[in-house]
Amino acid sequence: MRLSPGLRWTLRAITWLALLFLYVPLAIVILNSFNKSRTFAFPPTGVTLKWWNAAAHNSGALDALWTSVKAGLGATVIALVLGSMAAFAVQRYRFFGRNVVSFLVILPIALPGIITGIALNAAFRTVLDPLGIGFGLTTVIIGHATFCIVVVYNNVQARLRRTGSSLGEASADLGATGWQTFRFVTFPTLRTALVAGALLAFGLSFDEIVVTTFTSSPDVQTLPLWIFGNLFRPNQAPIVDVVAAVLIVAAILPVWLSQRLGDDTSSGRI
Repeated sequence: MRLSPGLRWTLRAITWLALLFLYVPLAIVILNSFNKSRTFAFPPTGVTLKWWNAAAHNSGALDALWTSVKAGLGATVIALVLGSMAAFAVQRYRFFGRNVVSFLVILPIALPGIITGIALNAAFRTVLDPLGIGFGLTTVIIGHATFCIVVVYNNVQARLRRTGSSLGEASADLGATGWQTFRFVTFPTLRTALVAGALLAFGLSFDEIVVTTFTSSPDVQTLPLWIFGNLFRPNQAPIVDVVAAVLIVAAILPVWLSQRLGDDTSSGRI
C-alpha cells in the first residue's frame, strides 16, 4: 500500500511523539543520576559520579538487589517447568476443557496486581501458616511465579504451534523413544523460546512491586520495594536515581535478547 507524502510525514511525527512520550522520562532519570544536586532539580546543576559510588557501597540497595535476583531466578525456574508443561499439554493433546485450561493459565497476567496480591496473601495465610511456613522469600517466589508462567507458556505454545507435530511423529516412526525425540528433535526447536520466556519472566519478577508487597515479610525487601521506600528520603534521592538508571539499562537487555531470539527463529536459525 502506497501512502501519500503528507500521510507518511504525519505517521512519522506521531511515531516520534509516542517514542518521546515513552523515553524522555527515562532519560531524565538517567540524567539525574549524574546530577550534583540532591534534589530532582532540572536542568542539572552539574555532573558528578559520587552518587554512583555511593550506590555501589549502599548495603541496603545491594542486599535488596541480591534478594530480587534470588526471587527472579526462583520464579523463572518454576515458570519454565510449569509453563512449558502446560503449553505441551494444551498444544499437543486434545482433551475436554482444553480451552478453559489455556484461559486459566493466561488469566493471572491480566488480573490487577493488587487483586493477585490480596488473593495470594489470603491463600498463604490459610494454607502455609498452619504448616509453619511464614511470609518470606519463598512466598515472594511463589507469588511471582503465578504471572511469570504466562510468558513462558505463551512463548512455548507459539513455538509448538509454529513447528507442528510432524517432526516428532517422523522421529517416532524412525524408532526413536520419547526421550530421544524430546532430546534431539523437540528441545532444539524449543530452546530459543525457552530462553526468551525465561528472560521475560525474570524481567517481570525483577521489577514487580504490588504482588511483592502482599507476599513478603518486613525482613525481605526486593529492589523495587527498596526504591519505593527510599524515593522521598532527601538523603537517598540521588542514590535512588542511580539504582533506577541501572534498572532501566538492565531491563533493556532481556527484552532485546528475547526479541533477537524470536527474530532468529522466524528467519530459520535455531
